[in-house]
Amino acid sequence: MAGIRRISSGGEFEKKVGYCRAVVAGGFVHVAGTVGQGEDVVSQCRSALEIINKALGDAGAGFADVVRVNYYLPDAAEFEPCWPMLAEAFGDAPPAATMIECGLIDAKFRIEIEVTALLPTA
Repeated sequence: MAGIRRISSGGEFEKKVGYCRAVVAGGFVHVAGTVGQGEDVVSQCRSALEIINKALGDAGAGFADVVRVNYYLPDAAEFEPCWPMLAEAFGDAPPAATMIECGLIDAKFRIEIEVTALLPTA
């Protein structure tokens, strides 16, 4: 049975809260809900995708390997401006997706993105 590998991004809340950016287990990469930096939902979405891309890369995967994505936004009306960059990130390999309107850990955050990817076979 394969082991579990944890990938840290070095974020300040990982130790405070007790989580890591991603966990590789059972042939999958589970990337934690990820918020980005910026003044608006589009810049935060772009930043979150960059962080997720790095975590996937560190695990040996990429956006084409993502099978599930969850989007969390405090205001569902802010989701549509992100669609073009999400479509670009996932390209010809779109994952199953869910968008949920909910509160986030801090009101300054406008979007949180969580993904699960299948590790490519060697």
